[in-house]
Amino acid sequence: MISPAAQIGKNVSIGENVVIEDGVKIGDNVIIGHNVVIKKDTVIENEVHIHDLTTLGRYPGTNKKMARKPSLTLSPLIIQTGAVIGSNCVVYRGVHISEGVFIGDLASIRENVRIGRDSIVGRNAIVENKTTVGERVTIQTGSYVTADMIIEDDVFIGPCFSSSNDKYMGMGNYAHAGPVIKKGAKIGNNATLLPSIIIGEGAIVGAGAVVTKNVAAKDIVVGNPSKPLSKNTKTSAD
Repeated sequence: MISPAAQIGKNVSIGENVVIEDGVKIGDNVIIGHNVVIKKDTVIENEVHIHDLTTLGRYPGTNKKMARKPSLTLSPLIIQTGAVIGSNCVVYRGVHISEGVFIGDLASIRENVRIGRDSIVGRNAIVENKTTVGERVTIQTGSYVTADMIIEDDVFIGPCFSSSNDKYMGMGNYAHAGPVIKKGAKIGNNATLLPSIIIGEGAIVGAGAVVTKNVAAKDIVVGNPSKPLSKNTKTSAD
C-alpha cells in the first residue's frame, strides 16, 4: 500500500508488500526491499538502500511499569543520502541517520538518536534512546548501547559490548546517565561500561573488561574491575 500523499522520487525500486504512509518523502535512486513498512512523515534521501522486512519511523511503545515514558512528540525519521539499512531492522521516529551510515540486519535504533556520517551499527546491535553516535564510529555485532550515552568520532566498539545508565537498577533514585566514549577510543569484545563513566580520548578497554571508573586519555585498562596496565610491566623476554 502506497499512500497517494507520499512523495516518491525518480528511479525508485519498490519491492512487494511495501507500506508507505502519508507524508513520506523518498528521494531518487532509492531501493526498497520486500515487506518494508515506512511510517508517516519519514524522510529518505537519495540512493538509500532499505532491505527486506524493515520498519522505519515507528513510534515507541510503553506500559504502566515503565519509569520513563517515551515522548510521543517526535520529529520524523530522517535517513540521509547513501545510507544502507539491513533486513529486519526497526528504526524509530525521531532518529537522524547521516550520509553513508550502514546499519546491519536485525538492528534496533530507538527514538532521539543521532548517528554521524559513515558510521556502522552492526548486526543485531541495539542503540537506545537519547544517544549520540559520532562520525566514522564502528559498533559491532550484538552490542548494547544504552540510553543517554555519547559516543564521539572514530570510536571502535567490539562485538557483544554492553553499557548501562542506571546505577541503582530501576529504583528511581538516580538520574540516568550513560557512559561517554571520547574520540578515537577502542572498546574490546564483551567489555562492559557502567553508568556515567568517561572513557578518555584514544583510550583502550580490553576484551571482557568491566569498567567502573573513568579511564584517562590513552590509558589501557583490562580486567574485572578494570585496572590500567602498568607502564613498567616487563615482558617474559626481559
